[in-house]
Amino acid sequence: MTLSPTSPNPEEPAARPVRRRGRPPEAIEPQIGPTHRAWLEPVRTRLFASGLTLDELVGRSGYSKTRISELLRGKGYYPGWAITYSVVRALDIPVRPMRRLWTSAAHEAHKSSGWIENRVDDARPPDSELPPVAHRGFTEAMAHPYTAYAHAFLQSEQRARTTVGEVFDILWLTWDQAVAAPDTRRHAWHLLRARVLHRAHRRPDGRPDLRAAAFATEAQARIHDLGERFAHIERFTRFFDAVAALPEDQRDVVVLRYLCGIDQHAVPGVLGLSPAITHTLDHHARGALELQGPHLDEPGATTP
Repeated sequence: MTLSPTSPNPEEPAARPVRRRGRPPEAIEPQIGPTHRAWLEPVRTRLFASGLTLDELVGRSGYSKTRISELLRGKGYYPGWAITYSVVRALDIPVRPMRRLWTSAAHEAHKSSGWIENRVDDARPPDSELPPVAHRGFTEAMAHPYTAYAHAFLQSEQRARTTVGEVFDILWLTWDQAVAAPDTRRHAWHLLRARVLHRAHRRPDGRPDLRAAAFATEAQARIHDLGERFAHIERFTRFFDAVAALPEDQRDVVVLRYLCGIDQHAVPGVLGLSPAITHTLDHHARGALELQGPHLDEPGATTP
C-alpha cells in the first residue's frame, strides 16, 4: 500500500489536536479595595499558571461565564463567598487564608456583618488545611516585630494584629513567590510596610502620621507635672514628625529599634537587610534626628 504525504500511517497514533487556550481575563478594575486586590491577584496568578481556560474554570465552578469573568476582574458588586469558594477549590488554592482575606475585603467594601456571616457559612474550609512548615516558622519568628511595627503607626493593638494577620495570609497564598524572591524576609517586609502604611493616618504632604506615638512613651508617663508633660509631648511630636519624614528604610530602622524596642542585632533579620546596610541606615537616621528630639539611646525615651 502506497501512502501519500498526507495519508495517516496506520502504525502511528493520530496526533492530538492542539487545544487553543482562551484569552486571559481583562485587567482588574482600578477602583477595588487593596484587600480585595490582595486576594484577587493570587487567584488570577494561579489561574494563569494552571493553564486552564476561562471556559474550563467556568465548567469546574458551576457558575456562569459572565459571573466568573466579573469576579476575576473585580467588576460590579463584591462577590459572595460561595462563588469565590468555587473558584478557590477549582484552582486548589488554600481556603483558610482566602476566607479571612475575603471577609476583610468585604468589610472594606462596606458589607454588613450580617451579609458576611450569612455567606461565609455557605462553604467552610477543611479542618486539615495547614500552611507550609516554613511559613509557620516564619510567622512565629516575625509575629512580635511585625505587630510592634504596625502598632507604632496604627496606635491600636486590634488594628495592628489584623493587619499582620492579613500579611501572613497573603504570604500563605503566595508562598511560592515569597520563597522564590531573592530574600523572603525582604519580600515579606515590603508587603508588611505597604499594608501598614495603607491603614496609617497621613499628613497632608503624604507622610505617615506618627505624632500619636508622642503620647505613649515611657518618658512622658513618668512626668507628674502636667505643664512639663505637655511641653515634653510637644517636643516629642516634632521628633516623631521628623522620623516620619525619613527615607523609608531609615524610618523602618528607627521605628523598629527605638520605638518598638527590637534588639539591634535582630533588626537586620526582620528587615531582610545585611547588618552592614542596617548599621549605615541607622547611622544616617541618627544624624538626621540628633537635633530634633531625645537621645535615641536614652531608656524609655521613645518606647511605649
